[in-house]
Amino acid sequence: MATDMPVTLAAIAGAHGVTGEVRLKLFGEGVAALKCYRAFNDSTLTLKKLRDDGKGGAIARFEEVPDRTAAEKLRGTALTVPRSAMPDLAEGEYYHADLIGLAAVSDEGEALGSVVAVENFGAGDVLEIERAEPDDKGRVQRFMVPMIASAVPEWDASRVVVVAAFVE
Repeated sequence: MATDMPVTLAAIAGAHGVTGEVRLKLFGEGVAALKCYRAFNDSTLTLKKLRDDGKGGAIARFEEVPDRTAAEKLRGTALTVPRSAMPDLAEGEYYHADLIGLAAVSDEGEALGSVVAVENFGAGDVLEIERAEPDDKGRVQRFMVPMIASAVPEWDASRVVVVAAFVE
C-alpha cells in the first residue's frame, strides 16, 4: 500500500451561514477523528474550527475560506490527508483505502479479480470485487463478500483471500 496515497475523510456538502463555514459529510469515525488533522488536500485547506452538527456531519471553518461565496465554490470537494498521516492500526484492523485495488484470490488459489469498493450497509463492511474476466456476453461482473474472518480469512498489502464458498 502506498503510504502517500490520499485518503478521503470527508466531503464539503455546501456552505453554512454567511461567514464562510461549510457543512461536512463525514466518512470516518466522526468529528473527533477529523480533529486529529489540521491540513487537508496537500495543505491547501487549513482547519480553523470544527464542530459536530448533531446530525452525523460537521460544520467547519477553514482559514482559506473568508465568506459564503468561497464556501459555496467548495461544494463537493473531498477532504483528504496522506495515508502516512493516518494512525497506525492494531492487528486485524484496516482502512478501506488500503483494501481498494487489492487483488482478490480464492483460498484455492484462483484469481478472482480486484477489490473495487468497501461498503457498509449497517451490519459490517462488505467488499465489492470485480471479476478479472468479463462474462460470456462481455459484461463486467462483480460480487460482494462480507469482510468477516469466515469469508476473508487473510489479507495483506497485496491481496485479499476469499473462501471459495463465498465466491459467486
